[in-house]
Amino acid sequence: MLMFITAGWAEKTFLPTVMCYALFYGGFGQIVAGVLQLIKGNTFGGTAFCSFGAFWMGVFLLEYLMITDKELFPLAQTGKTLWCGLWAFLSLCFFVITCRKNACLMAIFALMGLTFSLLAGGVWSRECERAAGYAGLVCGASAIYTAFAFLYKIELGINLPGITPVHFI
Repeated sequence: MLMFITAGWAEKTFLPTVMCYALFYGGFGQIVAGVLQLIKGNTFGGTAFCSFGAFWMGVFLLEYLMITDKELFPLAQTGKTLWCGLWAFLSLCFFVITCRKNACLMAIFALMGLTFSLLAGGVWSRECERAAGYAGLVCGASAIYTAFAFLYKIELGINLPGITPVHFI
């Protein structure tokens, strides 16, 4: 939902809706999913879900602080650039692991790395930010596809393209 604003499809007035989504669905929901994955013994899933859940809670807090204290905005720009750069690196580290998972996960983490890289530049360039929005929208669509591909496989026995295990490394 944040990418709707980043890509220029929605106005900044949509941000409160995004913040609620970020805190509860992106943040809390992913941390719960991560803990459940860890309980099942899926270290990769647990680490990824918990990490990105914490990221979305951080997005909520950063946006909240920047709205409530306008003096923080100029100071937060450099920090936001570094933050997005570090998340790009983390996403690409996760991508390496997906090279032994499946094409769906590979697409998500490659696109996430690209999105975060563009977001880091987008702090300083509107064109780069807009490109990040589009990359993020494709990444989000990939994540939704992957979620339903796994649900269809587990619940209906239907194998959609991209979920077959791969071993590229």
